[in-house]
Amino acid sequence: MQEFFYLPRSIEGHAKKAIGEFPALTLVGPRQSGKTTLLKHLFGGDFRLISLESPDVRVAAVNDPRGFLSLYPPPVIFDEIQYVPGLLPYIKEKIDERRSQAGQFILTGSQNLLLMQQVTESLAGRTAILKLLPLSNWELMESPARALPWEKVSFDSLPNRSPKEFWEQLLRGFYPEIAVNPFRDARLWQAGYVQTYLERDVRNLRNIGDLTLFQTFLRALAARSAQILNLSQLARDVGVSVNTARDWLSILEASFQIFILRPYFANIGKRLVKSPKVYFMDTGLLCYLVGLRDVEHAISGPMGGAIFENFVAAELMKIFHHRGEEPNLYYWRTSDGAEVDLIVDTGDALIPIEIKQSETPHPKMARQISAFQSLFKEKAGKGYVIHSGKMILPLAKDVTALPLNML
Repeated sequence: MQEFFYLPRSIEGHAKKAIGEFPALTLVGPRQSGKTTLLKHLFGGDFRLISLESPDVRVAAVNDPRGFLSLYPPPVIFDEIQYVPGLLPYIKEKIDERRSQAGQFILTGSQNLLLMQQVTESLAGRTAILKLLPLSNWELMESPARALPWEKVSFDSLPNRSPKEFWEQLLRGFYPEIAVNPFRDARLWQAGYVQTYLERDVRNLRNIGDLTLFQTFLRALAARSAQILNLSQLARDVGVSVNTARDWLSILEASFQIFILRPYFANIGKRLVKSPKVYFMDTGLLCYLVGLRDVEHAISGPMGGAIFENFVAAELMKIFHHRGEEPNLYYWRTSDGAEVDLIVDTGDALIPIEIKQSETPHPKMARQISAFQSLFKEKAGKGYVIHSGKMILPLAKDVTALPLNML
């Protein structure tokens, strides 16, 4: 059997800091994103790991929570805490017995919506909360501590990959088990992941009777990746009500399969589009869901640009979350068609980013960024056109074309 290879994660330093400052650390993220592997790597010598996914362990925790916690005293990792949310008030009791002692409990979970509500109600002020998503490109290329272009003076490059190698990775995706093991059959793994996700996470979050219809919704949503979402049209195409579609969208977001970008609003006298854009957290699952099997079809097919844009947006989401920061990412579009793919609000400036699958950047690509900068004036920072080529090129005043491997 191929030995699993551990890649350093950007979040490691933040996890160590959190466990040194808080009584508990809660690490959330999608199934198979590497949460357990990370915690074993960082804390395996000090913390005992108990999985709550096992039915017998779960029954013991539910029937006698105080006795269960006495059997597994701190320091302890409770993996998949969403299976026994009733344990959280008793963990709070244990923490409060020694409130000043850091590093008592580590909790992991693969569902965000309900789990976060329960954690914040029971452990407010007692736990740090971090999110671990699939591998970022930085992590996969073994450069987990890089800086973003607007955070540094000069541009430095990740190791070069051919377009074929890059798109092969997009098709495989960035879940650790499949991303670092070329011997695994990617489509077989992805099929199993989707089935496990549907049967476990989806049914745990909502009582959905027809999983086949939900899977149809999932595939229809994948075909709309990186587009402004018309929920009414999506619901009509799938054959469900708008309320059901909205509910299912929240399930996918809560279980970290998708993320939503809202439009950036400001009082600039322009009518702005208010609908969100939807992206998938992993390009491998996105390609699997839309039926893409090979590099040539992915690059030249009708979804090539959307997959490329999805990758860049997902990278920024992962980079910020793995730093322990909440991503302030938006898009901007006016009713007359002016649009910028991504707006990064750093707190000090608004960074406009256009994402182009072209290897040949040209000044026309900077027009929308320049329009945004002229509207927002001193609030707008330098803009970037992220492209699939190799050239660093000034396209306009304060707009630079950057190859993807400079991100």
